Amino acid sequence: MTPAPPHGSAAAAGDEHAFGTAAASRAEATPEDPEDRSADAVPDAEPGPAHRHAAHTWQEARQLAFDCATPIPAAPVALKDALGRQLAADVEAVLDMPHYASSAMDGWAVNGSGPWILAEPGQRLAPHQASPIVTGGLIPPGAKAVLRSESGEIAADEDGLPVLKLGGAAKPGEPRNGEHIRKAAEEAAAGEVLIKRGTLLNPAHLALAALAGHDTLPVLGKALVRLVFTGSEVVTAGVPQPGEVRDTFGPQLAGVVDMLGGICAGETKIGDSYAEWLAALEDTDPAEAFNESDAGQLSGSPVAELLPADVVITTGGTGRSGTDHLRRSVAELGGRLLVDGIAMRPGHPAVLAELPDGRFIIGLPGNPLAAMMALSTLGAPLLAALGHRTLPPVTEVPCGSTIDPDPGRTRLMPFRLVYGMASPAQHAGPGMMRGLAAADGVLVVPPHGVQLGEPVPAFALPWGPALPEPVAPKDKPVPKRAARKPAGTGGPVDWSGLLG
Repeated sequence: MTPAPPHGSAAAAGDEHAFGTAAASRAEATPEDPEDRSADAVPDAEPGPAHRHAAHTWQEARQLAFDCATPIPAAPVALKDALGRQLAADVEAVLDMPHYASSAMDGWAVNGSGPWILAEPGQRLAPHQASPIVTGGLIPPGAKAVLRSESGEIAADEDGLPVLKLGGAAKPGEPRNGEHIRKAAEEAAAGEVLIKRGTLLNPAHLALAALAGHDTLPVLGKALVRLVFTGSEVVTAGVPQPGEVRDTFGPQLAGVVDMLGGICAGETKIGDSYAEWLAALEDTDPAEAFNESDAGQLSGSPVAELLPADVVITTGGTGRSGTDHLRRSVAELGGRLLVDGIAMRPGHPAVLAELPDGRFIIGLPGNPLAAMMALSTLGAPLLAALGHRTLPPVTEVPCGSTIDPDPGRTRLMPFRLVYGMASPAQHAGPGMMRGLAAADGVLVVPPHGVQLGEPVPAFALPWGPALPEPVAPKDKPVPKRAARKPAGTGGPVDWSGLLG
């Protein structure tokens, strides 16, 4: 479980957003927020004057989401779960690698020169004795080399007893002492460092760790995330009927959480009632929180599903109508709001809260593009902080169009790079996904707007490449001028200096 933010942190400074009672939350209710409703449920609409107030600017909300969290301590995980994780300590060989001398070939373990009398496998070999062996087999005591199967043949001696002799494929002098034997500790000795701390683990690292005798590896912590999808009108398959909307979060949100550095350990679907909201956010034992009828709504690692969450991400319910219960549920559980709305669009109803048990709640609006912009603003910094990473970078790109001012609000606009300039995408309403699907990044347009060609802040998408670094303007070379002759020399005047 994530520890509470240290005293005096940015999170602690948000006490003015703490709730006293659920009644206080209801007293602040305002008409339903269009950005919080599910995609296609309503047309794209601008929020009215009642929604223009927000407690934080985009920059403030983003920085607070990063500052409020303490990195999750390192812990051992099973090898199969360590792929892509960052190693928290050096990995040493628990035993010699290999830990016994073995054969590198199928054939016979031999002692001395041939012909060899055949002995039982595994027994000590006397001079001129041999025993069958397979690749990886334990070299028996007394064996000096391994004769390859294609280099030997079984024949009869003068008394008709079977003996091993060199075959036609044998090379002169084969086998030499030590040939085709993998010596113990040939790859590494016990205690030798094999993988350095800080390494990002790949499949070969996991295989090496297994060879070294490890069942688990210590890795830096990552946030365990549970998803709560809301909306009784949302359908997960097929074509929605009038009054229904298609689920846009189920296919994408778990994947985006993974790209942002979290571990999605489970998801559940609830309706729109306060009781369902409260039950979904309560700190119950995950193994007991859902009955068998809920099993089809959960996904993720079976082991992870039994662990407590560090972050809960909800969709919808962040408006202030009578059917929006996120704030009331947080208040009932004794939590506090760290971010209650952001002066941005789309996604301004986003909420970041913290519960007394240390869990963080990220409330995303119900419209898909608004939710993704809110997740980029709050979720990306929070998951980075919990996962021992830095604040995701914001760079600058030249703007490919003029964008009018929108006083008091930052606008997040998906864009495409066209000839090196950022052109705002079409189809970028709060309930649309077409513009984001084709985008190269997101512009962070300040309230005063942007002029054509002016640098504008931007960030990359979790699934896309990094944005190009801004090109610094080149200084124009200063023309060189010829040195003038000293005055009063009496010679002809040199006018060349005036032509430089």
